[in-house]
Amino acid sequence: MKLWRTPFDQEEKATKPATVLIDKERCKGCGYCVEFCPKEALKMSDELGPKGYTIARVADKSKCLGCGLCEIICPEFAIILEQGEDKK
Repeated sequence: MKLWRTPFDQEEKATKPATVLIDKERCKGCGYCVEFCPKEALKMSDELGPKGYTIARVADKSKCLGCGLCEIICPEFAIILEQGEDKK
């Protein structure tokens, strides 16, 4: 969207790039994160975790808004959202 002027708090309110980290040890495959992701950046994988559950994965990290809904909704605290650039 093109604005005719720049809001004062644009830098503060703009979404920042984020990295979604899923702990395979904790994920129990409930699918809440996949169900409630607003941009469908998460999907269920075919991979089994150590406890035998199908775990969630990041399907397309470019779609991720960094909203943190997946982190908030995870009942097992298996998702951590790291704000900032990708760490490689």
